[in-house]
Amino acid sequence: MARETVRTMCPMNCHPTLCGMLVDLEDGRVVAVRGDPDHPDSRGFLCVRGRAAREIVDNPRRLRHPLIRARRTPDAWRRASWDEALDLIVARMRAAGPAAVALWSGHGLFATNYGTRIQSNLLRRFANVWGCQWWHPAMICWGLGGFGFGLTGVLRVHTKEDLAAHAALVLLWGANLASQPTTGRALAAARRRGAGVVVIDVRRTEAAALADEVLLVRPGTDAALALALMHVIIGEGLYDRAFVAAHTVGFDALAAHVQRYSPAWAAGVTGLEAERIVALARRYATTRPAMIVAGGSSMHKGANAWHAARAIACLPALAGYLGVPGGGLGPRHGAASHGQDLADISAPERRGPGPWIPSQMARVTEALLEGRVRVLLLFGTDMLSSFADTERVAAALARTELVVSHDLFLNDTARRAADVVLPGTAWLEELGVKSTNTHLCLMPAALPPAGEARSAVWVVRELAARLGVPDACPWPDTEALVDAVLDHPATGHATVAALRAEGGVRPLRISHVAYPDRRFDTPSGKVEFWSERARALGLPPLPVWEPAPPSPYPLAFQQGRTLTAFHAFYEHGRALPTLAAADPAPSLWIAPADAAARGIGDGARVRVVNERGAFTARAHVTPRVPPGTVWMRDGVEGLNAVTRGDAVIPDAAADLFGFGAGQAAFDARVEVTPAESEPDPVL
Repeated sequence: MARETVRTMCPMNCHPTLCGMLVDLEDGRVVAVRGDPDHPDSRGFLCVRGRAAREIVDNPRRLRHPLIRARRTPDAWRRASWDEALDLIVARMRAAGPAAVALWSGHGLFATNYGTRIQSNLLRRFANVWGCQWWHPAMICWGLGGFGFGLTGVLRVHTKEDLAAHAALVLLWGANLASQPTTGRALAAARRRGAGVVVIDVRRTEAAALADEVLLVRPGTDAALALALMHVIIGEGLYDRAFVAAHTVGFDALAAHVQRYSPAWAAGVTGLEAERIVALARRYATTRPAMIVAGGSSMHKGANAWHAARAIACLPALAGYLGVPGGGLGPRHGAASHGQDLADISAPERRGPGPWIPSQMARVTEALLEGRVRVLLLFGTDMLSSFADTERVAAALARTELVVSHDLFLNDTARRAADVVLPGTAWLEELGVKSTNTHLCLMPAALPPAGEARSAVWVVRELAARLGVPDACPWPDTEALVDAVLDHPATGHATVAALRAEGGVRPLRISHVAYPDRRFDTPSGKVEFWSERARALGLPPLPVWEPAPPSPYPLAFQQGRTLTAFHAFYEHGRALPTLAAADPAPSLWIAPADAAARGIGDGARVRVVNERGAFTARAHVTPRVPPGTVWMRDGVEGLNAVTRGDAVIPDAAADLFGFGAGQAAFDARVEVTPAESEPDPVL
């Protein structure tokens, strides 16, 4: 059989990096993958995660048939037909009643539709029409940071193309290029024009190699630094008076408020020298235009971390950088460009007044523990890995009457808690469309499903038919569903057929500059230094920094992304041999001074412990993390045994902006000790 090349997208979800991919097929098998040199966003780039995608479709560990078990032990699984599995699920859903059934999805569901979220919005429609619980996936990822940006009114971002062409200074604030590698090309282009690059982070990330200055701050102190920068900018008269007068609310209150946050004060909080804080403030305010590329997820994991986004969003408003090329906020995980939008298929008008559990991680866990949710359907998510305070979540799942997992691989949640496992389709086996901040990108179905694998769209349609609510999925096929989502002016009312005719890629009708009309995402339409919405929710109306609660444990524990892993799908990459070999054991970054004080050598097994739990890892002794901080990539089994699952914002705030902002605290202070007698943990 002749070799066929399919133009598609990488099935990893490294937004705002989404890369074009060429896949070579022969006799129905994937024989090679490579970057698409003609893709306008990635231009041939494909990282190690993308190159490992060739190991997904024919992977021997893939689920190929529905499985059912009568007791939650490893030896209890048996093969079942789809009819048996679906009939069991529907019977339990009916018995529990809609309000006691919940749908929850993760990044595994977005392999063919990140940026369009077609399948997640279909689940939301199902929940609205049938009347069950649904929680927004952003609450485990970028939602809490988005909440802070949203209160200030600066949610939309500039594109990487604008960064490359116009920014004179770029602040990479908690933004790791391992999460958005194609932004690195734009950053390099800006540097060639003479733009400066400053990295602000808790560790020396991959981005540091592109920076002319690196500022390492203590975890959880980003808001303190932003407040001190405002102190200098306002105090030295470096702010844009015309912009502030015309386009902001609450400047006088802010000016009085930040007087207390001096660089000398911030030095004691952040660990930076006061002189460096002053110099950064002056550089940012006078190097016109300057863009801040803020972290999307990891920097906002903490009880007070959303305050960082709230405060950082004030800086471009003070400097007058909003609505101008090269300014504002740059690409961020989960953020949309100006004008980027899609049709809403979720039928929000069908949502009744039922007892809805908010998109608040702590409330979800409580509902499971208390039996208010009796049936839980999981799509493309490893809940035990994603949620903080793992053991409390495990106890909650143990009390849930029926747990269903739809995925490609058997993940930790399925192994420990599921009663039914449904095999999902891989990215080449289902039709989809991804959206970058600038383009729509077709992902055609090029292979038949492996075994009896079925897409989430098929599963929802079958459940809807059995429950007697066909309007929950009224489209005759996936193509019609996709067309319905794309039917929006921002896409030029695109269709799958039109995308096929255009070679699979269409530019979006967006502005590369956010807020060119100077109308911001607030009730006033202005940037709100003082937020009446925040005050009404019982939150500080002005940006603040709040210290972490005292702890007897000396080390601040942080987590984030690496080049070899991104989110929980594909078993955190462990199911793919290339990624498993590149990252054979979880490593804990620890500073040389902290390691020496504990008698820990590089590569030694260590135990990470606090009052909530413990897990083991291998020590990576490195000066790239400052003393007092330890760091490791997220997703390691057991990692969230030490993190805190408390709610961070009020329940009423969790769904304020239409995305789930109810992330748990994830705070953790720990001790690290030698653990030579313990085995390596499982990733």
